[in-house]
Parts: sequence; C-alpha cells; structure tokens
Amino acid sequence: MIAEPEALGDRLVLTGRVVSASNAVLVGELDGAAVVYKPVLGERPLHDFPDGTLAAREVAAYAVSHATGWDVVPETRLVDGPYGVGMLQRWVEADADQEAVALVPAGDVPDGMLHVLEGVGADDEPIALVHEDSAPLRRIAVLDLVTNNADRKGGHVLEVAGGHRHGIDHGLTMHVDHKLRTVLWGWIDEPFVDEEVAGMRRVLAGLDGELGEVLGALLEPSEVDALAVRCEALLARGAFPAPVAGLPAVPWPAF
Repeated sequence: MIAEPEALGDRLVLTGRVVSASNAVLVGELDGAAVVYKPVLGERPLHDFPDGTLAAREVAAYAVSHATGWDVVPETRLVDGPYGVGMLQRWVEADADQEAVALVPAGDVPDGMLHVLEGVGADDEPIALVHEDSAPLRRIAVLDLVTNNADRKGGHVLEVAGGHRHGIDHGLTMHVDHKLRTVLWGWIDEPFVDEEVAGMRRVLAGLDGELGEVLGALLEPSEVDALAVRCEALLARGAFPAPVAGLPAVPWPAF
C-alpha cells in the first residue's frame, strides 16, 4: 500500500461491529460523525485478490465515484486507526421503506422493476431477483462496470430519502482480470444515456490529472491502466454489456 494513511489518533471512537460481514467491519464516530472502519488486519485472505489490498480498493472506488460526479460511494479515505491502517467511510443510513433490489414471486415483477433471474426460495418456492429501473441505480451499475466490481450484492445498495442510491463495499474492485459479478443486470444492451457517457469521460480525463495521481498511490500501474481500458471499451460499445460466457455473473449470496 503506497498511499500515506491519515493518522486519526484518539479521534475515532469505536462503538460496535457488523458481525454479519466476512471481514472486520467496525462502526464508530469520528469528530461526532458516524463512520465505518475496516482495518487491513481484519481482511480475510482471498485466492483471487492480493492480500491486504481491499481497503485501498475501497478508497480507489470512492475516487472514481467522485470523478464521475454522481455521489455513488460515500466519502471514503485511507486512515491509521485503532487497529492500524484501513479504510474509513461516512456512514449512510438506509431507508427501510425502500427496496431497490428485491426477491419477488416468480412471474410477478412489480411495475418499475426489471427482471434479472429466477430461482427458488428457502421453502423451494419459485422466486425472481428484480431491481428498480431508475437513473440513480443505473449510475451504480455503470460505476460497477468501470471499476470491475466483483461483489455488487443487493445489500450493497443503500436507498436514501429522495430516491438517491449509494453503493458500498467496494473492496473487490479494480482487478486487471474480468471479475464483474452483480445483481444489476436489468439493462443489458440498453444504450448509455448522455450523463452516463459524460461520467465515464470524466473518469478518463481524470486519469491524466488528480484522479490518476490518487489511484497511482493506491493501485498497481496495471490496475490503473485496466481502468482506462474498461472505460474506453464501454464508451466504444455505447451500451450495457451482457455477462461474459463461462464466468460467474452474480455474486453469492446475492444479498
């Protein structure tokens, strides 16, 4: 990890832990604001991502999100906290009354939702995975394409008041190999709208300036180059791609 983490001293006060997470996810307060802290020491080794790099990838995904101008990823930075170097992210409280990604009875897709796939539920009942057809959720899907997100679960979408959607948990991004696994497949072959094209172009332009400098301190040069290649390929295609044949397309579990 090349980037210099911000030393927090005793400013970060930890108050709990998300016990359902596969890696260490701690919650607390920094200067009175609610935050999430994921120390590198709590990262579980993976066979297909280099050890100790997930925190930096989370920060890198925020930098790309910031470059698009879409406010998809909550503010995220690299810090030196109570358990060492890790990522610190602004806490976003989801609206429990909204559901951007859902499981519904098979054949009963609600209005405004798009069908992704079908399966069986806990009681062997036929169900379908669906997600809303909205501009905020499309922006998350585009960001996932750009960052090569291998873990866009339904629970990694946070619905907030006013219809905005945040995406969280971006440790499995920025790999040089194709790793895209997402529940947001409802727009296959739909052309990108002007703002989606503009956002990708802002990322490409940023790689020659501040964004490139930030990513260069967080990722390997080959990973930054791969980001540029993905942006160029998506812009050339002009539409949402389909899953790559023979590769997993949806994370497991999906939520």
